[in-house]
Amino acid sequence: MGAADQRLFDNLRAAHFPPERNHLAAHITLFHQLPPSCLNELDRLIHRIAADTPPPTASLREIYSLGGGVAFRIDSPDLMAIRERIADHFVGALTMQDRGTPRLHITVQNKVPAAAARALMLELAADFRPRALTIAGLAAHHYLGGPWQPAFTRNFRGART
Repeated sequence: MGAADQRLFDNLRAAHFPPERNHLAAHITLFHQLPPSCLNELDRLIHRIAADTPPPTASLREIYSLGGGVAFRIDSPDLMAIRERIADHFVGALTMQDRGTPRLHITVQNKVPAAAARALMLELAADFRPRALTIAGLAAHHYLGGPWQPAFTRNFRGART
């Protein structure tokens, strides 16, 4: 995300995500698991995509319940097209979960009692208005059983026409 949006959602996660589970900055998940053996190939592909692709347009559409948490739904056909480009490249390596179409979102709370999630949803919804969301680039991380280790980040550099 862009710096201002990243700060906003990181702050929401810091305030509302259980600290023992909050091992990663706020993010939008495009894929849950690619084989570690694909990392170098993924880096080269993302490098090419970032070089020739302008930042995708995106919007925060609504706040919604995860049952035991709260997330912001994202609408971005541009980001979905980028995800499809990556999925096409790694089609044989995708897990069943990653073969489906993701529901783009930013989770700000998860794994809490339903009453706490409902309360936060009502609080956040009180002054929520759909708005643009800045998407600055793509990143990959290694999952280390709780903590995450950054692998790489590539910012979009393509020009808008």
